Amino acid sequence: MNYQAMYDESIDNKEQFWAAQAGHLKWKRQPTTILNSDNDGYAQWYADGMLNMSYLCLDAHVEAGNGMKPAIYYESAATGTSSVITYKQLLDSVAHFAAGMRNLGVGEGSTVIIYMPMIPQAVIAMLACARIGAIHSVVFGGFAPHELAMRIDDAKPKLIISASYGIEFGKKIPYKELVDAALKEAKHKPDYQIYYRREKGFDSLGGRNELDFEALMKCGTVGCKDVPSQHPLYILYTSGTTGTPKGIVRDTGGYATALKFSMSNFYGVQPGEVFFAASDIGWVVGHSYIVYGPLLHGCATVLFEGKPVKMPDAGTFWRIVEKRKVNHMFTAPTAIRAIRKEDPDGTLMKQYNTESLKQLFLAGERCDTATWEWIGHKLGKPVIDHWWQTESGWPMLGLMTRFEEQIPKPGSAGRAVCGYDIRVLDEDGNEVLNGTEGYIAIKLPMPPGCLTSLWKNEIRFWKGYLEKFPGYYLTGDGGYKDDDGYFYITGRIDDVINVSGHRLSTGEMEELVAMHKGVAECAVVGIADELRGQRPIALIVLKDGYMAQETDIETELVALIREKIGAVAFFRNAVIVKRLPKTRSGKILRKTICQIADGKAYTTPSTIEDPAVLNEIYEALRQREQGMAFVTEKAA
Repeated sequence: MNYQAMYDESIDNKEQFWAAQAGHLKWKRQPTTILNSDNDGYAQWYADGMLNMSYLCLDAHVEAGNGMKPAIYYESAATGTSSVITYKQLLDSVAHFAAGMRNLGVGEGSTVIIYMPMIPQAVIAMLACARIGAIHSVVFGGFAPHELAMRIDDAKPKLIISASYGIEFGKKIPYKELVDAALKEAKHKPDYQIYYRREKGFDSLGGRNELDFEALMKCGTVGCKDVPSQHPLYILYTSGTTGTPKGIVRDTGGYATALKFSMSNFYGVQPGEVFFAASDIGWVVGHSYIVYGPLLHGCATVLFEGKPVKMPDAGTFWRIVEKRKVNHMFTAPTAIRAIRKEDPDGTLMKQYNTESLKQLFLAGERCDTATWEWIGHKLGKPVIDHWWQTESGWPMLGLMTRFEEQIPKPGSAGRAVCGYDIRVLDEDGNEVLNGTEGYIAIKLPMPPGCLTSLWKNEIRFWKGYLEKFPGYYLTGDGGYKDDDGYFYITGRIDDVINVSGHRLSTGEMEELVAMHKGVAECAVVGIADELRGQRPIALIVLKDGYMAQETDIETELVALIREKIGAVAFFRNAVIVKRLPKTRSGKILRKTICQIADGKAYTTPSTIEDPAVLNEIYEALRQREQGMAFVTEKAA
């Protein structure tokens, strides 16, 4: 079956299609009711099915005789250590830790917050929760106490599981101090705090409710608790426009079905191969493609603690590819841009044997054409940009590699993945012509694996995703589709700026700026302008060794934008900075850049990787204030 035939089947015969896909899992009770819908037409999948995610990820493989095969390759560039954990070893650890949690009163429906670095114990904790029917909420390790406190109050966990420290830029970040501060602020008080002590004597567990992770491993073992398909597997918080995080709820049966389908059909992975998703378990990529997806599919997953550059060098990823014979890799464009900046000629890459690698997948943010072309040329492997969200849990646009050999067009996020009926709508909810930019929306019902709701906030779920276009799920992203069915994501809807009444995409301008031979990385944002409403400016990071005057690059970029978009864009300014402010997951903080450029007060985001960069941005913009014509009269 080719892509088009399979895609059409998934849209025209949804129930039959997804019933067949569910058949690839080992259910305790096979579902007979495949699709139900609530009052808003939102999908509920496999309502009468029963299963357990921990069983599918571990026990099923051990029972099939694959217990001695590697499940986790742990690689810590932060500590210089590595290890291999087999499926049998992982099962034993999970069964023991699950028993320890059960002895503390954790059971089906209990919530547990996991606040840990990228170490095997974090995966053990996730799978142990799934084993006994507890609902985990992994919070990115190193989030500030206030962010953790908000999640504690929303999820109301019975336990918090953490560790002595994480490592950022070579420094040990004491997690227990952060947890203590969060608990002091939070109204809800968990029954217990569990800590994995990475280093003897680093911290003391003197509190009445503070327990050692290893102590819980001495409480015997426990089997799997089968749960209904729609039982929440986890809550994953993502930022909301109101400042209050949104708790994305993921079910068990639909998610397992979607991940199994995507591993085989989208990523083209065979059981037993090595999958390396260079992300963090605190993000959706970590949930889906570090932990659950690869383990469901019987793969070895790489658990990587560190950064792609300077730990010890920009060859870190390729060294792991060679060492573990990685077959499929997944990372964010920002990581590739960081590598490109440090190793522009690919010298370090050439030192390692990457022949095992079949393809590289990019997602998490829009990949500019220059970065896509650079890594494809240097690596000599297919590079597949694709698009999805925390809410979807698995790919929505891209290349289904099992059926398609054609590489997506540069700048495109690919075609719709099976199950997603993706449309481009105007403000009134009507479909627009191909090539016309609009709102990216998905016609209901959503396929299995997508969010089922927001944690205890149905009203916010409905208003945020379903209200604007009845019968559709609003993604919050803008873009367009070409005549061949390829989609182009131009950015979040609020990345579109209004210049003298013209709606323009900063993403499109960013794509053009990134093409300049001297630009390693860039961000284009809209700032306030009294005459035009808004106008764009670019912040650029130069490639190492590139020498040029700021005014020369600015002149070249202004000419390029004028040529490609037109004078209507009113692009006038490009400011050279040493680095861009980013979240810990690598996303550029464009909203904060706008606030700085507009001279507005801003609060340092708790998600920022390095707060000092904000002062650098501020100084760079202030030094250019006159040249950038912040004053309206000068802008005229």
